[in-house]
Amino acid sequence: MKNSILPLIVIFLLISCTSKSNTKIDEVSFSYSILKGLEPENGICRRDPSDVILVDGVYYLWYTKTDKQYSGYDASIWYAVSKDGEIWEEKGEAIGRGEKDSWDEYSVFTPNILKASGKYYLFYTGVKPTPGNPDRKFENNAETDITAIGLTVADSPDGPFERVSPKPVLEISDLPDDFDSYRIDDACIVYKDKQYWMYYKGRSIKHGKEGPRNTKMGVAIAKNPEGPYAKYKNNPIITSGHEVMVWPYNNGVMALISEHGPEGKTLQFASDGLRFNRIASFDADYPKAPGSYRIGNFTDASMQEKGIDWGVSMDYGNKEKWPHLLKYTMSLKTSEVK
Repeated sequence: MKNSILPLIVIFLLISCTSKSNTKIDEVSFSYSILKGLEPENGICRRDPSDVILVDGVYYLWYTKTDKQYSGYDASIWYAVSKDGEIWEEKGEAIGRGEKDSWDEYSVFTPNILKASGKYYLFYTGVKPTPGNPDRKFENNAETDITAIGLTVADSPDGPFERVSPKPVLEISDLPDDFDSYRIDDACIVYKDKQYWMYYKGRSIKHGKEGPRNTKMGVAIAKNPEGPYAKYKNNPIITSGHEVMVWPYNNGVMALISEHGPEGKTLQFASDGLRFNRIASFDADYPKAPGSYRIGNFTDASMQEKGIDWGVSMDYGNKEKWPHLLKYTMSLKTSEVK
């Protein structure tokens, strides 16, 4: 992503997307701008933004924050608010690191939000110190440094968020050959057909240090926001990508797939939320680690035709500028299939 505070317009010509309403996507465009109030700040890393929700006229956003230049593996989760989606005010920490000896003791990161049943559910990923490390540090190895997905709940988007359980709501598979036997991360929730669909990414322990290049996407489904979440028997549902971004579109689910893997840098659609088909290819200027503004605050996807207009992504930064957040806008040009 180019480092500029000026809007960057990137236009991708798409192949086609046929939905239940026989609508074809002809073109999608993205533009980017700095979030005022959350500008790039050397000494502070803000990354991995959540989806954005609107509550009583106020937009809410959660993200990973640390004073380590790039690492989300040594961080906690903070949040910010805005009245217009342009000017933001950082409010403070939303989820702190877990207690000593807990599964999320060392770091909590990659948050995402769900509004349901009058409550606010904040999902996150956590890690503990590397087993056996004498200084209780996290080594980020390829053997024992597993991750899991946790869940907190609050009556208000301002918190306080409390852990629903001392245990994760989703854990790695016990089978080494499974795509998620070493890492799971990056929950993104869609409410569809009166169920909660948690899309997430996974890495297999069999891939070792090559795991990031072999990231795949799966889904776990629950009848209630707090679970239990059951993994789909035919996971993985997408064999590429790194960050997870899915959203309701035309009574189905759309996914933006990042550059990793054979299906990288594609837009994919599944009318049933499971069987995704590639509908577009694009270059490297797509939104990085994005979240989207959830129009309707998690309206049932099976009844929702409109997709997304905008969201928040990140710039990975460089030696001169630390990782920071960006606003992106998205516009789809569609036509009716004859």
